[in-house]
Amino acid sequence: MKATIDKLFRTGDASNEELKALMDLCDNEGLKEAAVARRKEHYGTAVYIRGLIEFSNHCRNNCFYCGIRAAQKDLRRYRLGKSEILSCCNEGYKLGLRTFVLQSGEDNEYSDEALCNIIYSIKSSHPDCAVALSIGEKSRASYQAYFNAGAERYLLRHETASPRHYARLHPTSMSIENRKRCLWDLKDIGYQVGSGFMVGSPFQTLDDLVSDLRFLQELQPDMIGIGPFIPAQGTPFAHMQAGSLARTLNLISMLRLMFPYSLIPSTTSLASISPQGRLLGLEAGANVLMPNLSPASVRTLYSLYDHKDAFSASGLEILKEEVSGIGYEVVACRGDVKSQKDEN
Repeated sequence: MKATIDKLFRTGDASNEELKALMDLCDNEGLKEAAVARRKEHYGTAVYIRGLIEFSNHCRNNCFYCGIRAAQKDLRRYRLGKSEILSCCNEGYKLGLRTFVLQSGEDNEYSDEALCNIIYSIKSSHPDCAVALSIGEKSRASYQAYFNAGAERYLLRHETASPRHYARLHPTSMSIENRKRCLWDLKDIGYQVGSGFMVGSPFQTLDDLVSDLRFLQELQPDMIGIGPFIPAQGTPFAHMQAGSLARTLNLISMLRLMFPYSLIPSTTSLASISPQGRLLGLEAGANVLMPNLSPASVRTLYSLYDHKDAFSASGLEILKEEVSGIGYEVVACRGDVKSQKDEN
């Protein structure tokens, strides 16, 4: 596979069959080394941190894999108010975080006006910080309003680019066409856009994963987040097999070679499936970590899947030591995405 890895390193692309072979690579040292080399070319040894605030676990949708789906009956629901969200940001700022990610289910209880007020207040209190949103599918007008209020980044994983596969993971009220419409609207408005997909979700094929990579090549997102599928109790997929850690790590390395300038997080799901998952993701080519700023009283309630790791930002010093131990450095800055233009 050395020739294929060299090709991907040199050109940033490969044939569908070559990509599928790399996904299932058993000895991934060569792939990992190539990804780390490319990562260091553009980002050095810096690891950017984002403070994650999971402000509501209410959701109108019924995605078959999700632990906070609307039909989930045994989950204690919560919503954070504006003052609680601002308190989380203030605490994160003291810890050195300069990007705040506001994440929730698709909760219509928060009006656009209320969300814009929260975003504006965060930016007013911390003008040197970036605000990212991860709140699902909205209208273009809503996205524009959040952008005008000061939000600069938006994370919306497409989950799977295959219409056939998407239909097996979601109710008929949802469609990949609308999800893609949202991503293109966000990009057109001017957001730094993040997308991504699950690895090993039920009914997924290697061809589906190739479709995900091809869609990302079309979208050219600023951020790409992937992680292994992990079953959630009480969902239709509760007894399905979890996704592969090894394949996820291979795909992180492939993404780094295909999208050299993208910000790629070592996701919570990696840490949930393996005690060393967070560090393994960095060693595969990722360069972002997202410690949790949510209040301890609700942190375990944002249960997208079983055994979710909720690493608290209060443990940042421990995180810095762990990252330093593998040759990287947690940096306190906004960590904006780079581009070829930035380096010329």
